[in-house]
Amino acid sequence: MAESVATSELKHEAEANDRVMFGFWVYLMTDLLMFAVLFAVYAVLHGNTVGGPTGSQLFSQPQALAETLILLTSSFTCGVGMIAARRGNKNQVLAWFTLTLLLGVAFLSLELLEFGELIHEGYTPSSNAFLSSFFVLVGTHGLHIISGLFWMFVTLLFVVMRGLNRQLVRKLALLSLFWHFLDIVWIFIFTIVYLMAYV
Repeated sequence: MAESVATSELKHEAEANDRVMFGFWVYLMTDLLMFAVLFAVYAVLHGNTVGGPTGSQLFSQPQALAETLILLTSSFTCGVGMIAARRGNKNQVLAWFTLTLLLGVAFLSLELLEFGELIHEGYTPSSNAFLSSFFVLVGTHGLHIISGLFWMFVTLLFVVMRGLNRQLVRKLALLSLFWHFLDIVWIFIFTIVYLMAYV
């Protein structure tokens, strides 16, 4: 009897996990649609500089490349952290996800530095349609990074206080999925915004 109750509870938990995962995938798909619209807007407006400087004159490719390498590295450390989570190694989870968090903060710092330099030089979202679409696209990605970092910090606090359990491993899996998604979006931003500015 006890065995059948335990089996029923495991089945119920698995079904709940499937529903959560499905719901999260639906969220990611809606987020993807939003970014697709922002990319389309940027593609239409990137030439509308109203006589102002173009992307090739404003953007720093080395800085954008550094941001890309930092975010790719953070995606790798996040993946290794998930392997440790599935093995139940709390210390490695904390180490790898803390490194991911620090890399995320470094990426965000460079992004904010770029925004600050542009605004300091007088190139704001209201300067022209090109800069408006640029700030909205890259800024939206930055806001997602901020939410991901906050999510990561809170989850790591729970790991420290409660240790690893099935629920926390599931939450880390969702966080990892979200972080990899942001990495993929950034690769498109790097290609379409920063590299194609020089084509």
